[in-house]
Amino acid sequence: MNIEELVRDSLREQASRQMSSAPGFADRVLAVRRRRTRRLATVAAAAAAVIAVAVTVPLLDPGRTDVRPAEVIDGVVTHPDQWPPRDMVAAGRTALAAYYTADTVAQTSDRGVFTRTYWLLDPRTEKYKKTTKWSYVAVAPGMHTAAVLEQRLPAHRIGLLDLTTGKVERWIPVERGVGGVEFSHDGSRLVATTYDENPDVRTRSAVNAETGALDWTAPHNSTRSGFYVLDMASGAGSWSGVSSGREINSRQDFAFSRTGEQVYSQIIGGRDGLQQFYDLDGNEIAAPANERYLRSDVDARLSPDGRLAALGLTKEVGGSPGKSYSSISDPSTGKEITRVRGGTLLAWADDKRLIAWERTTSLEETYLPRLVLVTIGSDKVVPLSGTYKDIYKTYWAPVFAER
Repeated sequence: MNIEELVRDSLREQASRQMSSAPGFADRVLAVRRRRTRRLATVAAAAAAVIAVAVTVPLLDPGRTDVRPAEVIDGVVTHPDQWPPRDMVAAGRTALAAYYTADTVAQTSDRGVFTRTYWLLDPRTEKYKKTTKWSYVAVAPGMHTAAVLEQRLPAHRIGLLDLTTGKVERWIPVERGVGGVEFSHDGSRLVATTYDENPDVRTRSAVNAETGALDWTAPHNSTRSGFYVLDMASGAGSWSGVSSGREINSRQDFAFSRTGEQVYSQIIGGRDGLQQFYDLDGNEIAAPANERYLRSDVDARLSPDGRLAALGLTKEVGGSPGKSYSSISDPSTGKEITRVRGGTLLAWADDKRLIAWERTTSLEETYLPRLVLVTIGSDKVVPLSGTYKDIYKTYWAPVFAER
């Protein structure tokens, strides 16, 4: 597995859709869907208004009605000197709501658990705060609420965390153990993937000859059993069983389609990015017409207006640094419309701009990326974060959400 594949697969840990990630986080989470001086004051006022509206139904902020000034919505908040970010990173309607680092923590001589450490965005200070409380986090649109799972998986309750106070305001109990969560596009529902065993368990495979560190592998068979669809206002929902086997990874979380009328997950097949859709009763169905040609390993998926589809890396050009280009296609036909800068398309900032990983090294050097903002029809990239110095030691995965 090369480093580009490592980055891609790590991003997809959040079913990530992340996705958001999440995401992505992302993920987006990654989960997960989702200013300075004068801008800070504007956003603080907007946040206060949202919190006031949400009093009758705590923590629900789908973020679909936006009354903020255009300069805030279209603004770009970049910190090219911070790696990983300490202060908020955002572009257009999308912000880096959280990110995580991960490591396999040994429990016995031959058993470990892939463990995430999250940094969550505090809406008041616009800074990222470290937490080790949660094994999995998905951030709702509006970035005031996160769905969280405790460290021991599968979890039998889902917490709704107020990102402003850092407190869990409500727990949703579930009979079947949950290993991953993801919000619907409008933030009104949550899909929670159930597992019979911890999907993050790893077994020791060997000792790395170069570093002396343990190499860990995930089980070949998944214990995924199905999914809950839960209403955020009431916490009510139902569980649907879905058979599992060797056609999916040990962790293979579900995510909602754009409309929320179906869910999907990645499947293992002859080509990357294969996805299988299900109705909300757990029956396999054909993909919706506008998501048929999407890839499960590209988090950005459909543009906000639904007219464009973000697909995978399609071209690399040498130089120092090298340039990567990804395909933008017609979602109804899969036909490429154009190409845009960026090796891994993570999230749409608006209908013409996307957040992506882009390399900062030549094609002959170790792949070291940074977060950038790219624009359809332009070769310009705007750095959003600093650059990795050693991706093997300091990798962090983004979780994006609509702000």
